[in-house]
Amino acid sequence: MSYKMHILVCGGTGCQASNSQGIIANLKEELTNKNLENEVQVIATGCFGFCEQGPIVKIMPDNTFYTQVKPGDSEEIVNEHIIKGRKVNRLLYRDPENKERVSDSKHMDFYKKQLRIALRNCGLIDPENIEEYIARDGYAALAKCVSEMTPEEVINEVKFSGLRGRGGGGFPTGLKWELTRKYKADQKFVVCNADEGDPGAFMDRSIMEGDPHSVIEAMAICGYSIGADKGLIYIRAEYPLAIQRLQTAIKQAEEYGLLGKNILGSGFNFTLEFRYGAGAFVCGEETALIHSMEGHRGEPTTKPPFPAESGYLNLPTNVNNVETYANIPVIMNKGANWFNKIGTEKSKGTKVFALAGKINNVGLIEVPMGTTLKEVIYEIGGGIKNGKKFKAVQTGGPSGGCLTEKHLNVPIDYDNLLASGSMMGSGGMIVMDEDDCMVAVAKFYLDFTVEESCGKCTPCRVGNKRLYETLDLITNGKATMDDLNRLKNLGQVIKDTALCGLGQTSPNPILSTIDNFYDEYTAHIRDHKCPAGKCKALLNYVIDPQLCIGCTLCVRNCLSNAITGIRKEPHTIDPEKCIKCGVCLTKCKFNAISIQ
Repeated sequence: MSYKMHILVCGGTGCQASNSQGIIANLKEELTNKNLENEVQVIATGCFGFCEQGPIVKIMPDNTFYTQVKPGDSEEIVNEHIIKGRKVNRLLYRDPENKERVSDSKHMDFYKKQLRIALRNCGLIDPENIEEYIARDGYAALAKCVSEMTPEEVINEVKFSGLRGRGGGGFPTGLKWELTRKYKADQKFVVCNADEGDPGAFMDRSIMEGDPHSVIEAMAICGYSIGADKGLIYIRAEYPLAIQRLQTAIKQAEEYGLLGKNILGSGFNFTLEFRYGAGAFVCGEETALIHSMEGHRGEPTTKPPFPAESGYLNLPTNVNNVETYANIPVIMNKGANWFNKIGTEKSKGTKVFALAGKINNVGLIEVPMGTTLKEVIYEIGGGIKNGKKFKAVQTGGPSGGCLTEKHLNVPIDYDNLLASGSMMGSGGMIVMDEDDCMVAVAKFYLDFTVEESCGKCTPCRVGNKRLYETLDLITNGKATMDDLNRLKNLGQVIKDTALCGLGQTSPNPILSTIDNFYDEYTAHIRDHKCPAGKCKALLNYVIDPQLCIGCTLCVRNCLSNAITGIRKEPHTIDPEKCIKCGVCLTKCKFNAISIQ
C-alpha cells in the first residue's frame, strides 16, 4: 500500500518505558477515526538517539521532529499537522541557546556533527519489516559477496577498510577473520557478542532493536569469508525487545532465502541460533563468552590458543560485537576506500557512544573517530546540566579512566584515549560535574568489578577486594598516606598479572583519578574532608546561631534525635548522633544549616 505520509515513533526500550506504545496506539486510533488509516502509516522504529528528548515522533516526508511527546498529544498531532498541515509548535525542540523552536533534526546541535554508519537505519525504518531494510540497500552486500567476490577478497576488503573491533579491544576485524579462515576444520562458527554489560551502555541494544537485519547480514558475510555455515548470537536475557526483533528478522530472512541453504543460489549455507547469557560482565570477554555458550561457568582462559583456532566446541570461531558487524554491510556496499577515509590514521570509521551523566543531551551518538571530547560534551551533548562546571568524563565504562578538562581537546580514538590514561571500551561515556567526588566514583566502579569478577585468578578475586577496602577506608576518613601508596602499587600489580581484560583494566578508574585528582585523595586522608561533599562519613552538619531562629522544624524532622534546642533559641547538632541524612538541610527555611 502507498501512503502519503508516515509517522515514525521511537519504539526503542527507552521510549517504550516512557509509553511510546501508548502514543502509537492513540495515533492509530485518531487516524482511523478520521478515515486516514489508508493514507497515513504509523511505524514503530528503533532509537533516534536523542534520549533526553524522548519519546520522539517524526513526520515524513517533511522531517518534522517532535520531542517529549505524550499519548495525549496524538489528537493534536493528527488534527493540526496531518489534517491542517500546521506544525504543533509546543512539541518542537527548543534550542537552549537562542530559545527558538527547531523542526528539523538536521539543524539541531545534537545531530550536526554526527555521522551515522552503524546507526544508519535506526529511527528510519520499521525494524520488523525486511522490505524496508532491503529498500535501504539491505542484503545487497551479502549478494555482492556471494556472487561476485571470493572469501579472500571479502576479507581483504574488510582489512583495507581499517575497521577495528568495537567491543573494546580494538583488534583489526579483517585480520581476525583472516586468522579464523586459515585454520582448517569441518565446522566453524561465527559468534556475535551481544552481551553488552557496561553500566549505562546501550549501543548494541539499540542497533539490534532498530536495525537487526544489519547484524544478520554481516554475520552471513563473515560466515562466507571464513568458511562457516553456522552463526550464534550470544545475548543477555535482559534484552527482550532486541531478542524479539532479531527472532522476527531471522524468520523473515529465512523466508526470503537470505538465510538457510543455498543463499541466493550461491551454494553458500548459513543459519543462526541464539545463546542466552545471564548478564555476567565477564562474559564480554570472548573466551568467557564461549564457555558460557557451551554451558560452563563464564570464566576466561589464557590465550593462545585464540578462538580463531580453538573456540566454541574447540573449533575455529570468530567473535565480534554487534557494532562491529553493523559496519560490515556499508563497507562492502560503499567500499573500503570510502570507509578508511573517515576517522584517524589508526582508527578508521565512526564510534557509537552512550552519552550519559551530568550532560544536557543524554543519548546515543555516533561520531567520526578523531572528534574531540570537547565537541562531544559541549556541542553534541549541550554542555553540563544546570550550568555546573565540568569535572571529568569516564570513557570505557568501569574498565576505563576519568579524563579531565586538560583532555578535552584530545581526539577520540583507540590510541589517544589509552595514552591519556583511559580507553575506548565498548562506548560508555559518563560525564561528571563539580559536585561529584572522584574517590567515590572510583569506589563505585570498583564495587561493580568486584561483584562481576568471575574469581578465577587471584589478582582480580583478591586484589580488587583489597583495593575496594582501601577506598572504603579513604571515603570514611580512616586511611593514611601509606594506604594511598599501597593503592597505587597494588593497582599496577593487578593490571600486570590478572588473567583477562576485566582484571587487567579494573584499576583504571583508581589510577586515573589518583593521577588527575590527587589533591582530592589527600583531602580525604589528611584533612578528613570530602571537597565535593559526597562522602557521608566526612560530612559535618552545623547550625549557624546567627541564622537559626529556633523554629524547631529541624528538630521535628531529625531522624536520629541529633538536634537539640529551645524554641526561639539557636539549636545545635550533635555530630556523634547525626547520621548525615540531610533532612534538616532540606527542611530549614532560613539557610541556617550547612555542611562543613
